[in-house]
Amino acid sequence: MGKLVMNRTCPLLLFYFCFVLIISISTVSGEEAWKTFIIRVDSESKPSVFPTHLHWYTSEFAQENTILHVYDTVFHGFSALLTPNQAHALRSHPSVLAAFEDRRRHLHTTRSPQFLGLRNQRGLWSDSDYGSDVIIGVFDTGVWPERRSFSDFNLGPVPRRWKGACETGVRFSPRNCNRKLIGARFFSKGHVPGAASGPLNPINDTVEFRSPRDADGHGTHTASTAAGRYAFQANMSGYAAGIAKGVAPKARLAVYKVCWKNAGCFDSDILAAFDAAVKDGVDVISISIGGGDGIASPYYLDPIAIGSYGAAARGVFVSSSGGNDGPSGMSVTNLAPWLTTVGAGTIDRDFPAQVILGDGRRLWGVSLYAGAGLNGKMYQVVYPGKSGVLGDSLCMENSLDPKIIKGKIVICDRGSSPRVAKGLVVKKAGGVGMILANGISNGEGLVGDAHLLPACAVGANEGDAIKKYASSATNPTATLYFKGTVLGIRPAPVLASFSARGPNALNPEILKPDLIAPGVNILAAWTDAVGPTGLDSDTRRTEFNILSGTSMACPHVSGAAALLKSAHPDWSPAAVRSAMMTTATLLDNNNRIVTDEATGNVSTPYDFGAGHLNLGRAMDPGLVYDITANDYVNFLCGIGYGPKVIQVITHAPARCPAKRPAPENLNYPSLVATFPVSSKGVVSKMFMRSVTNVGPANSVYRVSVEAPRGLTVTVKPAKLVFSEAVKKRSYVVTVAADTRNLKMGQSGAVFGSLTWTDGKHVVRSPVVVTQIEPL
Repeated sequence: MGKLVMNRTCPLLLFYFCFVLIISISTVSGEEAWKTFIIRVDSESKPSVFPTHLHWYTSEFAQENTILHVYDTVFHGFSALLTPNQAHALRSHPSVLAAFEDRRRHLHTTRSPQFLGLRNQRGLWSDSDYGSDVIIGVFDTGVWPERRSFSDFNLGPVPRRWKGACETGVRFSPRNCNRKLIGARFFSKGHVPGAASGPLNPINDTVEFRSPRDADGHGTHTASTAAGRYAFQANMSGYAAGIAKGVAPKARLAVYKVCWKNAGCFDSDILAAFDAAVKDGVDVISISIGGGDGIASPYYLDPIAIGSYGAAARGVFVSSSGGNDGPSGMSVTNLAPWLTTVGAGTIDRDFPAQVILGDGRRLWGVSLYAGAGLNGKMYQVVYPGKSGVLGDSLCMENSLDPKIIKGKIVICDRGSSPRVAKGLVVKKAGGVGMILANGISNGEGLVGDAHLLPACAVGANEGDAIKKYASSATNPTATLYFKGTVLGIRPAPVLASFSARGPNALNPEILKPDLIAPGVNILAAWTDAVGPTGLDSDTRRTEFNILSGTSMACPHVSGAAALLKSAHPDWSPAAVRSAMMTTATLLDNNNRIVTDEATGNVSTPYDFGAGHLNLGRAMDPGLVYDITANDYVNFLCGIGYGPKVIQVITHAPARCPAKRPAPENLNYPSLVATFPVSSKGVVSKMFMRSVTNVGPANSVYRVSVEAPRGLTVTVKPAKLVFSEAVKKRSYVVTVAADTRNLKMGQSGAVFGSLTWTDGKHVVRSPVVVTQIEPL
């Protein structure tokens, strides 16, 4: 494996000879590390002398034993072990469109169907037969197939179009699949020794299954959230009791294990999963995975964007998590406009716990602790952070002195290590309980955890009050009470503090996230390989677990898409997304604008996109904003990509119009007007949009505008008339502003809306106006 060589003594085509010769004679330096590179190849340029693309790749580009994956559906090319010098040489080949290094990705980690507006016997559930003819592909950590959530009881035959497989591996065989879990595959070649993973976090066979079986739990949870069966009582150690159900309870599941316990998920494997899923015949792909470096890659270097484009171009809806790096601005990931990007909100269920201080004060928090309580006994409370050593306040491994901690309730600061791991550190040091305090970055945002000792999470304000008490009282004491499950919480939804926020770091003209869905304290099925905390020392086993994250919000939208695809099989992925976005709600159950958990202030479209998913209305949206593959190509032309770069994403060669298109004219269900910071006087921007009538044939829609503060928004025409013959209408929006009087809010933008209504249907689009520095 020392060099790239041809496997023949003489090249068949003189055209390639010089290139191959250069590669062949360049030996690998001992200091050069082998890495995995993904190579995008112009498949149309394959010489006819080669019977397959693999023959061509192994003859001209790489040795066969260095090639990991060959892609031929959503992407054309291969991934292989190469040195950086070899990859650099490949980029000069006339048939190579791009070569980029593999990257590690990370996971973005009941009652929610009712909270989304789904009801038995009527509406979208009944009209779609609970999604029984739709196949959802879940890209995650695999599945625990024995869970009742994956039972095929009373399900009909597997859809005939299904072409997938149930792969054999450790503790997994075709017998683990059925009419519900119709397929399962696993992808691990990106973790090959010597590749990008190197010696860090390789797949550990002592805690992992080299098969589709889930050793982590995340994949089982997301799969059952999207499509778990509606059949039986469920709870997690007594918490969140109710009927187990996914959003699309009869939808079929195909599991693609691309993420591995403690080892992450590699782009090369994710791209292979996209290739396989589209060939297998899935209708929806759910991917709760995002970038791990905090930097938004351009679409042509982002395999999730590339793979999802290939899927969407073939009619597959792709739902992705927006990430958990909120409340920081510009933190949202998975930004491609053909993806549906999902943020997280709360539901009207909570798991309250109470900290009672020795001075009589009662402070509220949350907890999923289910063991023996403290029975009202007061214990001394201590804050190790007063020592000034950061590791102490964070309760990191080996940071706590048992002489100080034993027999006490310990205050730990949130951050740097898993919340449940802090409790284990306290327990090992002899503590009897833990108060987990948010810092300023988390604000008042709380999530429940199934701690190993009595523990309560509190917001930043409560945490500061408890720390002040612990440092000022002569004998500070406290006890903890656990209140179980409480329903009917108000307000709900609330934007989760961790939910990633806009604006879109790549193209601010496209609003991201698109919408939010339930992602806090979600009950769903769990693996039998680990306990509810996921810690190795947690010997408890539970059929269900409660997790929070945009990872949990994403499969709600995936299940929703399955229901909509079942009810409207002719809708494109863009139409499905449009139906969700234009019917999303902005109001909580107090009939007020959704607030931000981190600050208590009103949320904005940078936080929740078009609003919170409302499936009670999405089935019948009235109008939809559809987008074709050519529209996406024009968008890519508009942001400055050339034909060769666009071909990396779209597979087919691209032709950009002579006049560069305006990227904001992509037919998206939201409008973002960007003005240069240097603009002086009156400026304006024009948008073109088209809507397709999917409601009653003879309909008349009239527009109403809520103009952002200090701006003028006009719409022509102000009335759209549809008939049997005319199902599609276009309109023009002009946003004008006097920059001398334009005052942006704290987020650097102002917000409004544009709404079409026929008296029954309300088709709403957020309008955002912002000033940006020109590139």
